[in-house]
Amino acid sequence: MNISSPRAEGRDFDSTQFRQALSQFATGVTVITTRQADGSFRGLTASSFNSVSLEPPLVLWSLSEAANSMPIFSGNSHYVINVLGADQAHLAQRFSRRTEDPFAGVDYALSRTGQPILQGASAWFECHNRSRYPEGDHVIFVGEVEDCAYTPQASLIFHAGQFGSTQTR
Repeated sequence: MNISSPRAEGRDFDSTQFRQALSQFATGVTVITTRQADGSFRGLTASSFNSVSLEPPLVLWSLSEAANSMPIFSGNSHYVINVLGADQAHLAQRFSRRTEDPFAGVDYALSRTGQPILQGASAWFECHNRSRYPEGDHVIFVGEVEDCAYTPQASLIFHAGQFGSTQTR
C-alpha cells in the first residue's frame, strides 16, 4: 500500500533538536551479532529494534548506510539480535566502538547456524536476513526469526543519552 499525501512546507526544527526529541523515547538496547566469511565475528550496538509480525515471526532493526559493517550485515544470511540485560551496559559500550576484537573476553555460545549469542542477554532472536529497505540515511533490516529464547530479568534501556534498566516483577 502506498499512500501519497501532501508534505509540510518546511521544518521548524534542525537535526540537533530532532536528535534531542528522539532521545526522550526510552528504548531497549541490543547487540546484533553475525559470523563473517573468514569465521570471525562482528557485532554492533543498536537500539532500533522492533517487532513486525507474529506470523511469520518478523523483527526489524536499522543500520546507517555509511556503517563499515553494512556490507557484512547486508550480505550474511543470518544474524542474532541480543537484547541486553540490565547489567550489560559494558557490552553496549564495547560494541558501539571500533575495537580490534570486541568479542575478546565476552561469554557467548553459538546458534545452530554458528552465530554468536551473548550470554546473560534478556532475550535473543536468531534471524534469517529476509529483506532490507533503504530509507533516508539508513537501511531497515527485516529478519525472520528462526529461533529465540529469553530469561526473565531486568533489561537495559537507553534514555536521554543514559543507560538505565527496567524493573522486573
